Amino acid sequence: MTRFYTKDHEWIEITGDEATIGITDYAQKQLGDVVFVELPEIGSAFKAGDDAAVVESVKAASEVYAPIDGVVTAINHDLDSNPDRINQEPESGAWFFKLKPSQLTQLDTLMNQASYNDYINGL
Repeated sequence: MTRFYTKDHEWIEITGDEATIGITDYAQKQLGDVVFVELPEIGSAFKAGDDAAVVESVKAASEVYAPIDGVVTAINHDLDSNPDRINQEPESGAWFFKLKPSQLTQLDTLMNQASYNDYINGL
């Protein structure tokens, strides 16, 4: 299990041939209280950087981008009725969707945990 991060504050975790995507703790703190999530449809295909989901808080709405190319294989239905889980456990149980990656080499453009921590400390 390996985790990577984007400059847009998504995390992606690779387990076998599946990638799980969510937003970071930093992102949920910036959003404030999350009240709604719009998830992609299973079977949707995305290119890296495409808008894949929407998360809305009392402050703002933000896009969740696909960190790599792939096809959605699962969505976290629990977030439909419990969007506040994103504030409680953004980097564990409150994942947004899973992808079957088409190009794992794209992970080379993302940050590891140490690089991401340096990145957010510089913001």
